[in-house]
Amino acid sequence: MDHSESSEKFPSSAAMIRPGETWCDIHGTPINAHGGGVLFHEGIYWWFGEHKIAGEEGNRAHVGVHVYASENLTDWRDEGIALAVDDSPGSEIPSGCVLERPKVIYNPRTGKFVMWFHLEPKGAGYEGARSAVAVADEPAGPYHFLHSLRPNAGIWPENIPDQQRCLLTGEEQEGLAALGLGGAPFPWYPKEICYRRDFEGGQMARDMTIFLDDDGLAYQLYASENNGTLHISLLDETFTHPTGRYIRVFPGRFHEAPAVMKWAGRYWLFSSDCTGWSPNTARLSSAPSIWGPWEEHGNPCLGPGAQIVNCFEAQPTFILPIHGRKDAFIFMADRWRPRNPIDGRHIWLPIEFRHGVPTISWHDSWDLSCWVEE
Repeated sequence: MDHSESSEKFPSSAAMIRPGETWCDIHGTPINAHGGGVLFHEGIYWWFGEHKIAGEEGNRAHVGVHVYASENLTDWRDEGIALAVDDSPGSEIPSGCVLERPKVIYNPRTGKFVMWFHLEPKGAGYEGARSAVAVADEPAGPYHFLHSLRPNAGIWPENIPDQQRCLLTGEEQEGLAALGLGGAPFPWYPKEICYRRDFEGGQMARDMTIFLDDDGLAYQLYASENNGTLHISLLDETFTHPTGRYIRVFPGRFHEAPAVMKWAGRYWLFSSDCTGWSPNTARLSSAPSIWGPWEEHGNPCLGPGAQIVNCFEAQPTFILPIHGRKDAFIFMADRWRPRNPIDGRHIWLPIEFRHGVPTISWHDSWDLSCWVEE
């Protein structure tokens, strides 16, 4: 698509962002990019997200991944469907599958744009717990589906002791089956069992994000072990497979919806509890290295209790660094509407730093002038 019109249409970064209100593209159509992430490439921001349809059927994929483009983060051009569902025989992404939280990064080694997302096969609920990968030659696509997988099959997490590197015994298998684990917190959750159960077939991967570090290494972070434990997994040089190096983080704490940023020499992780579509209190964690040690800091949201107890009625999806602005990051979140997913709202808020910690406060409207240009 020709972007020559952008200098006339987008002269200012002072246009207001209004969290929770209907956000339309430059043609007045509501932006349809949920659970998404943003790629900055050659002066343009590319916003990828789940394309929803009306009604409860919209909780499943019927169109694919939508993409929009902008130079100023407020005025967005509809660039179409980056990855379309595929109803051909043998397709892993047919209409009716669950396709969630798409994230795209660029690989300068291969010249490819690489998309990762959470995939659940059609009709299988959330038991598949798979990750999927698609690639393209241009940021807007079209993206071509490569494969799906459960990460790190046949490899133990590097931060577990040797005595726990063993498959489940028959007795442990029976005990685990009796627990009836789903994806929600249980007081009897077994912290050192599920990753051993999944050793041979690969680790469960539901809510996920991709983080590209400033040294060019890329990582997948995903809710694993029936959502009870986060995994951080290094990707290979093509960004299309895990390398087999990964760790477990916060066993039994049930973090999901991970979103990562790097600031002041530390890695900062925003996440949520596991309460289905219902919003809950956000969580903030940090570490001096992507490999830890990780520590929790509590709720990063500031304001009246009615607002911060449920993260402004939203759930994190991505932390967006702003090019050319000092210490500038946007907290991207979704206000889900499971009965009518197409009406889900985008909650974008500036991250503010207080006493060396990133925080989030509610703003009815705001613009990029809250950050100093570099």
